[in-house]
Amino acid sequence: MPTLVDSHCHLDFDTFTPELDAVVERARQAGLVRMVTISTRVHLFAERILPIAERFEDVFCSVGTHPHHADTELDIHAGDLARLSDHPKVVAIGEAGLDYHYDNSPREAQAEGFRRHIAAARETGLPLVIHARDADADMAAILTEETEGKGPFPFVLHCFSSGRALAETGVKLGGYVSFSGIAAFKRSEELRDIARDLPRDRILVETDAPYLAPPPHRGRRNEPAYVAHTAAVLAEHLGMPPDELAAQTTENFYTLFAKVPRHDR
Repeated sequence: MPTLVDSHCHLDFDTFTPELDAVVERARQAGLVRMVTISTRVHLFAERILPIAERFEDVFCSVGTHPHHADTELDIHAGDLARLSDHPKVVAIGEAGLDYHYDNSPREAQAEGFRRHIAAARETGLPLVIHARDADADMAAILTEETEGKGPFPFVLHCFSSGRALAETGVKLGGYVSFSGIAAFKRSEELRDIARDLPRDRILVETDAPYLAPPPHRGRRNEPAYVAHTAAVLAEHLGMPPDELAAQTTENFYTLFAKVPRHDR
């Protein structure tokens, strides 16, 4: 069975609460050795996120504010994120970024919050989990400005559904690109082509559970175990044996999320 990692899920969401132990166990049975449950609100971090990471040996977490909530957490600064990330189970900053599809938060607040998260990633050396939707030009501009002006920082463009230019910019600046169940959808040929053309050592897989379940579970609640379906589709399109893609993306995960202890040591 391939060894896999779900680099991005939301195990604190209410849909998982009644059967969280079973969800984690199904992931293990599917070959997952690590899961990262991602923060969307720092104000709920201590109450909802961290306890889950502490409960399961193979689950880790991030700390950060989703762009949907950026305007409600402008009291959170880079130093606050860095302090919270001292916990051994916190292995990433975010998710933060820009979402112009819903515009649930003013764009100025999104950009300000995003830059604070970048500063925290640079300060801590932890990877920044980036949310980017319908904001390719501004996202590329901020990443380029921050990297060239203040220095590089580790990051991943999570649940990638943007254009080729943003993927190439991200990789050029030292980032990674993570593919969710969207990449397994029938009409996502262009997205799979982008994945095919990226350096193999810059690709990750994730679920973004409970969202975006890949076939054959599309339309139902997603969960970490289903990352295996996305990985299988990507392997086929990239012309790689499934075990090889699983091994590559797992190795990429440990390279980027360097704070996570390896399962094989």
